[in-house]
Amino acid sequence: MAIALPDTLCYLNGHYTPLAEAKIPVLDRGFIFGDGIYEVVPVYGRRLFRFDEHLARLERSLAKIRIPNPHTRDEWLERCRCLVQTLAETRGVDDQVVYIQVTRGVAPRDHVMPDGLEPTVFMMVNPLKHATAEQRHHGVACITARDFRWERGDIKSTSLLGNVLARQISADHGAVETVLLRDGFLTEASSSNVWIVQEGALIGAPKSEHVLEGIRFELLRELCEDCDIPYSLRPVSEAELLSADEVLLSSATKEVLPVTRLDGVPVGHGALRGKPGPVYARLYEAYQQAKRLQSI
Repeated sequence: MAIALPDTLCYLNGHYTPLAEAKIPVLDRGFIFGDGIYEVVPVYGRRLFRFDEHLARLERSLAKIRIPNPHTRDEWLERCRCLVQTLAETRGVDDQVVYIQVTRGVAPRDHVMPDGLEPTVFMMVNPLKHATAEQRHHGVACITARDFRWERGDIKSTSLLGNVLARQISADHGAVETVLLRDGFLTEASSSNVWIVQEGALIGAPKSEHVLEGIRFELLRELCEDCDIPYSLRPVSEAELLSADEVLLSSATKEVLPVTRLDGVPVGHGALRGKPGPVYARLYEAYQQAKRLQSI
């Protein structure tokens, strides 16, 4: 079954073109090997949220797989703003996501990284799909699974088959995310970072090669400081996850979102069991303020 592509404008190797008309050679290493990285920048009111933090992560991922950054900060910003403005003017969409992808480029198929290739740069924009009012009011369901992905989760790689398979597990069970555990400890979810709340403190898995350093790592630390919420990164056991007072997801599109059912069991204790908790409520409000102040 053919799926109709959006008629929005995209950027590909120096040219702006309708998305449905964009083409790459079949020997692009991103197509053949998944040899590339990507970044997703949320946009609120036509303004890019924490753009410099997203660009810094893009540069870190590029360096880790030895692809030179093809553009300066101002060039990236100009291209992002052009796509955002076009979608806003043609479709009246002010809240968007910018998708950036850089692959090693085109070469005969060989596992060895060739020197001197020109990276392939692709960018597109889509409307931002906000969490629904019902999800925020009632929370969402997740399930747990073994983290069977590769060992370099710290690289925001386009090689996402492991994440696709992990996400499909939750989709098959009518849940919004798959929370992953490696050797009995929390890593992350298929496309989100995961946090627990214990006695009013926000706790996340430590930075490692198994965990993508989400932009919200630093953002939530800042918000916790503003809200006087204790914050720490340390190993989180499966038992702590399953007995937490609150469980939260964070990502570019989810922002911060409460998990109220995990493996079919309500999260939390007492009167708040199975309901979004007070730490989530405070962080969500602080997040909305950050969106207004930290977008360019």
